[in-house]
Amino acid sequence: MSQARSAAGFERIAFLSSGTAEADQALERLSALYGVCAPELADVIVALGGDGLMLQTLHRFMADGKPIYGMNRGSVGFLMNEYQETGLRERLAAAQASVVHPLVMRATDTSGRVSTARAINEVSILRQSYQAAKMRICVDGKERLGELVADGVLVSTPAGSTAYNLSANGPILPLDAPLMALTPISAFRPRRWRGALLPDKASVAIDILEAAKRPVAAVADHFEIKDVARVEVAMDHHTGLILLHDPGHSLDERILREQFGY
Repeated sequence: MSQARSAAGFERIAFLSSGTAEADQALERLSALYGVCAPELADVIVALGGDGLMLQTLHRFMADGKPIYGMNRGSVGFLMNEYQETGLRERLAAAQASVVHPLVMRATDTSGRVSTARAINEVSILRQSYQAAKMRICVDGKERLGELVADGVLVSTPAGSTAYNLSANGPILPLDAPLMALTPISAFRPRRWRGALLPDKASVAIDILEAAKRPVAAVADHFEIKDVARVEVAMDHHTGLILLHDPGHSLDERILREQFGY
């Protein structure tokens, strides 16, 4: 989904730094050029850092619906725009907006405690010990895989499909695809199972088998729950996160480029 905004729509800009020396210097220079505004009062948030900061910023303002524009002062910067100090308001006005929806994770640990968290990239189920995890996978209440023996399994959004999901040999999903990727991590049994593409309205439940003997953790982006017994994952279609990118470098364009290896 793309849209353009007028320069007048981005008068109040809040800058956030990842805390590195390079990002802090950028924060100082940009604040001198464009002013200082509290994030709560801003029309747009400009994140200065890498992809980690972008994810943190999206989580922080998830309930506000504020557009986020990142400029790379980190390492990878897949979600970020090129850093440039001049013409920022013009860049914001011309930027293309991508709307992404997070996943909701509901994890029940072995003592019965339930924790809920959201993930912009993926929900990962990971073994905690030297032994592989044993898991049962159900989709929309129907068992689809009675026993998966693996280092773990993950559910990815289209936006996160080029992150951990891709490293685990999962498929790259176009940003507007109504899909989620269900991808095993180093599957041992069934050895040739490569995962599944699921409708983004599906509900995935993963039950941990032999949870005491083979402890497992669940991670929603950076939020981790240890010793889980059951994890339920679904997409939150009611929450839309807005990322801004320069023309020709939108998130869907970057994901498309990844499919062709550049």
